[in-house]
Amino acid sequence: MTDAEYVPHYRRIEQVLRERIATLRPGERLPSDTELRAEFGVSRMTARNAMQRLAEEGLVARQPGRGSFVAEPPAHRRANRLMTFTREMQRRGLVPSSRLLARTARTATPAETAALGLPAYDRIIELRRLRCADERPMAVETTVLIGACGDIVMAADLEHGSLHEALLQGGFTLRRGTGTIVAEAATDEDARLLQLDPGAPLLVERRVIADGHGRRIESTESRYPADRYALDVTFDVEEPDVPSPDDRR
Repeated sequence: MTDAEYVPHYRRIEQVLRERIATLRPGERLPSDTELRAEFGVSRMTARNAMQRLAEEGLVARQPGRGSFVAEPPAHRRANRLMTFTREMQRRGLVPSSRLLARTARTATPAETAALGLPAYDRIIELRRLRCADERPMAVETTVLIGACGDIVMAADLEHGSLHEALLQGGFTLRRGTGTIVAEAATDEDARLLQLDPGAPLLVERRVIADGHGRRIESTESRYPADRYALDVTFDVEEPDVPSPDDRR
């Protein structure tokens, strides 16, 4: 039984709405919860959950008493949300594309088996792509996926399509992940692919993504030129410890 059989109705509605939003302009009206309920045959709560998730991502602006509308695209991705590169560039009004540098089935290294929780010497699929927006290089991306994804990944159009959408259609629903973001200097290969000077600053994001059952599916490193990419962060301010009068003595 594939993971696709466990996809909630609101996630399916959410995917349909994402595809519609990609074709609309900011400010255009989206279906109401009542209209979504009628169209998809779901409860009002299910319809509301789908739209609310898109609002939390900044794709939808919900205006009380008026309805839901396509939001103005943000300048940057939020650090606590991951969307496909294809969708992120489309939100910015740019045309995404990729150049496939490598697509290989091989034995996992010890570091890869540790990252994905695999048995020693298990099979993995490695992808390397140059991600572009309006034909300008935006990232060098290396992705390692568990071998169970092999047939899907090897057959997918990864120069014009989305890896995550191909995985979803193949029954792999990615739900949550962990990651780190660091600064590094461009290697000679980075410089050649990204049209930079060697040593130029890069924003490097490394992440591991799991499905709804906690099974790790993907480990990815994305290397972005620091002057072409950024992440927006929201945070709470931790209150400082205030010493008591006795502590001051």
